[in-house]
Amino acid sequence: MLKKLFAPTDMTVGSPWKSILLFTFPMLIGNIAQQLYNTVDSIVVGRYIGDNALAAVGSAGPIINMLLVLFIGISAGATIMVSQYFGAKNREGLSYTIGNCITLTAVACLLLILVAAPLIRPVLVMLNTPETILDGCADYLMISLIGIAGMAYYNILSGIIRGMGDSFSALVYLLAATVINIVLDVYFVAVVKMGVGGVALATVIAQIISSLLCIIKLAKMNEYFDFGLKYLKFNKQYVGTIIRLGIPSGLTQAIFSSAMIIVQSLTNRFGEMFIAANVVIMRVDGFAMMPNFSFGTAMTTYSGQNVGAKLYDRVSLGAKQGTFIAVTCSAIITGTILLFGKPLMGVFTETAELVELSYYLMKILAVGYIAVAVTQSLSGVMRGAGDTMTPMWISLITTVLVRVPIAYGISYLTRSELLPYGRSECIQYSLLASWVLGAILTALFYARGKWKSTAIE
Repeated sequence: MLKKLFAPTDMTVGSPWKSILLFTFPMLIGNIAQQLYNTVDSIVVGRYIGDNALAAVGSAGPIINMLLVLFIGISAGATIMVSQYFGAKNREGLSYTIGNCITLTAVACLLLILVAAPLIRPVLVMLNTPETILDGCADYLMISLIGIAGMAYYNILSGIIRGMGDSFSALVYLLAATVINIVLDVYFVAVVKMGVGGVALATVIAQIISSLLCIIKLAKMNEYFDFGLKYLKFNKQYVGTIIRLGIPSGLTQAIFSSAMIIVQSLTNRFGEMFIAANVVIMRVDGFAMMPNFSFGTAMTTYSGQNVGAKLYDRVSLGAKQGTFIAVTCSAIITGTILLFGKPLMGVFTETAELVELSYYLMKILAVGYIAVAVTQSLSGVMRGAGDTMTPMWISLITTVLVRVPIAYGISYLTRSELLPYGRSECIQYSLLASWVLGAILTALFYARGKWKSTAIE
């Protein structure tokens, strides 16, 4: 039984909803553990250092996401290729895909460190980061950048493992890293007094450990693919396909992260209290979004394996069943946030004003999680089939043409002597509008069925 839990799963047979649910459940627990990285960071920083330090970690978030764009693209391309080759039982394609992903990630890490390190402080100044949190934010980003390989390799290698239907192994490795992260967080911040930099260092160490565990797991999976030096050498065909499939997903994340950075510039104008409130919201939001992202990833693997096996009717049936389950989960989470929001906010800070502000802003976003459930599930189906362009265009429209203009538009139109930058709620209303429009567009483009003609040959 234990061996079966750690083995790849063939999602081309059996009941679709059961396959999706059994794959999603360990991944959901894993996402909860991964979210604990950021949550524990925030709790430790808020309790042991203060609200300004909490704001510093929050301001670093959008920039960290931008740094990960390259790896999100590689991971997306790898997951699609692995799931389709696994579904098609193509050993050689699987071997070259995994080996080339490992090499491509190493090159991307080196380039990113060389390019991004000198730009960290100038970018923070350009984004109107308050002087009171600038140093802490810069320290957090620099340590995260130096240790970017751990974060990159875990995300990419766990994506490869999940692409073969094994979501349990990634869960176990992530749980181990989470425990290490929590212990080191408290040690570096509360005992060693390293400040915000200690939080970043704890996360880097934990993620390096989780990525090493993934490497060891892959090295033992010779039943399904070959893992040797031959496959680590760049192969034009496979690298080209990884990049072709991954670029739209990477650009999607780049668009989203760019919008977050632009909006962060607006957020910074509202002061440390509002920045800290957004950090609290992001932490609760991270948990609320986990089922959506988990089902989205599950649908990518499910779709990829079944498209690889040419079972298109089974893909459509799974899409309906998976989306229904995801929407139901999000509806329950939305109700929980509305009922128990204040106690949730109180976990992160003892400042009553900050709790009230965070809860008020969170209520604006709550219903949007149901819309995101639709977007993530159906986008996952399209990506798994090889159609990564459609989700990218939808993201471009909802982020660049909707979220950013609405945020700045509301801010501008609500200016007054009392509120020189307008109403701060503009950030949440713009995000809600982009989520709802994204769900509508995704459902429409999924129904068109272009994804049925984009499988890897």
